[in-house]
Amino acid sequence: MRWHNLGDLVDRNGNLDKEAVIDLALPTGPRLYSHRQIDRLANGVARYLTERGFERGTHVAIVSLNRAEYVIAYFGIMRAGCVAVPVNIKLARDTIDYVMDDANVALAFADAANRALVRDDIPVIDFDDAGSNGFAALIKPADFDSVVAGTDEVGQMLYTSGSTGRPKGVPLSHRGQLWALSTRTSGALNESERYIIAQPLFHMNGLFATKTIFATNASVVLLPAFETRSYIEAIAKYKATAATAVPTMWARVVKETGLLAENDISSIRRLMLGSAPMTMALWDKIKQALPNVTLTIGYGTTEAGPAVFGPHPKGLPTPPLALGYPISLENVRLVNGSENEGVLLMRNPALMDHYHNLPQQTAKAIVDGWYYSGDVMRRDENGFYYFVGRADDMFVCSGENIYPGEVEKLLERHPQVQQAAVVPLADEERSQVPVAFIVPRTGARPSVEEIRKFAIANGPAYQHPRRVEFVSELPWAGTNKIDRKSLIERARQLEAAQGWSA
Repeated sequence: MRWHNLGDLVDRNGNLDKEAVIDLALPTGPRLYSHRQIDRLANGVARYLTERGFERGTHVAIVSLNRAEYVIAYFGIMRAGCVAVPVNIKLARDTIDYVMDDANVALAFADAANRALVRDDIPVIDFDDAGSNGFAALIKPADFDSVVAGTDEVGQMLYTSGSTGRPKGVPLSHRGQLWALSTRTSGALNESERYIIAQPLFHMNGLFATKTIFATNASVVLLPAFETRSYIEAIAKYKATAATAVPTMWARVVKETGLLAENDISSIRRLMLGSAPMTMALWDKIKQALPNVTLTIGYGTTEAGPAVFGPHPKGLPTPPLALGYPISLENVRLVNGSENEGVLLMRNPALMDHYHNLPQQTAKAIVDGWYYSGDVMRRDENGFYYFVGRADDMFVCSGENIYPGEVEKLLERHPQVQQAAVVPLADEERSQVPVAFIVPRTGARPSVEEIRKFAIANGPAYQHPRRVEFVSELPWAGTNKIDRKSLIERARQLEAAQGWSA
């Protein structure tokens, strides 16, 4: 393997003066960076951290929308031997405080819009601060010899939600992630590709794609966040050739027939979707919009990485919606079901060895080196795997994990709500959306709009129920638990009849 540090993926024998990043984060217009500029600024971050005495293994957070400085800081942190902690800025403030405390963050890089999310007792380097303590003044292009990472040395720690609702820290080693990267850069990738990324860099999807781009000396059009019009217009203007994205993003893209008529996005030759379930209807619509695109569905988890499935060893074409064929047959198993359908267990060099500060959660997730994914998979006669659903109640809405119990707790904090049950409802654009069945307090008459506003004000916006039915009681199953299956069926009926509470 030619790499020795996850933050240093540069091929210095290549053309470092070619375009690396077209950054569309600022309203003043695009900013262009070459591979050489990104490399030397990442070195500048590493030199700054080293000279300020931040020791190897120190946790350094990034709290920002997507932008070139995000990528520079991310790579630089790891080059210095520190641990990069990208923070989900969509989380509630108290949850972000929890993440900062749990990770024992010593320093944060942030943009101006999100700087307030960092507690006052944590020093901040502000990407937008033009003064003497801002990013531009403190971080200068430099030479730096990247730390040679140890065998199990951690390079980054991502946070993923757990059944308790509190995010779990996932320490990921340089070695494991570099192995995963090596499996993803051995095929048809090449430096002439121009990717587009609008999914957040605090998620594995966008972050791993970014590493792939730099490992292949390709380039990326980087948007601060996803918005349908700016995404379509950027593809057309900059002639992006490849995209990695969440299916929900492209569900919105293909709905915009007017915008697509005005903007030619046929430059996209490769589209890789993942992080959320995919429907055949969406597959067909994408193919209608881009008849010549090579469309692939990826699979991975924060804990075990994205290098689980790949092409068939006999060259069989991957069917629509299939995740691929196991990279290693010895490292995947199906359990708790039939021979060809069950919960996926996996192991590989990218797998974390523990959750941060959570020994009990670790013991549940990893047994004898096997990671319990909680994802139910189906295997066809040719050995291709397909995602079926989650083994537990968790479901995915627009790429975000939603735990019904957490939404129910939130709704039951409303002064007029006695009890709430939340279940998923199929949605072509977002995969699934949360809907709520609510028992009001005696004499109370809450409105749907009140419930919606309360949920958005007190939790992540993606968790708020998109539909509500007020009921006098919730159905019980034989175990004296809420009968979620009957509520899911009730939700389908209400949707079909447009019978939800107004």
